[in-house]
Amino acid sequence: MNTAGTIDRPLTNDPTKQAPMKPSTYEPTGSAIEDLTMTGVTGSRQNRTREMQLQPEALARAHMHDRLHEAARERQAVRLVVARRMQRRAERASLRARRALAMAVMQ
Repeated sequence: MNTAGTIDRPLTNDPTKQAPMKPSTYEPTGSAIEDLTMTGVTGSRQNRTREMQLQPEALARAHMHDRLHEAARERQAVRLVVARRMQRRAERASLRARRALAMAVMQ
């Protein structure tokens, strides 16, 4: 059986003979170090891709993105509540002014 290497059992342990890592199309420019050094890495981990090595960072980035959007929605909800409260206060003040004007006209 002639199968290509896997992550745990690479076809060759020599990094120079392995396929070069290609940059991801969805990875933002400058988000990773261009050349990952392989010093101190065991042979079973040498052919992991950049995406696998950056998954924790991508997960943290997505988590922070979600938290920022949640905070923005919360701020918008608070602003809406404050605006409605101020509108009710202005309506009450307007009614008081109308009543005062009507009382002044009637006397």
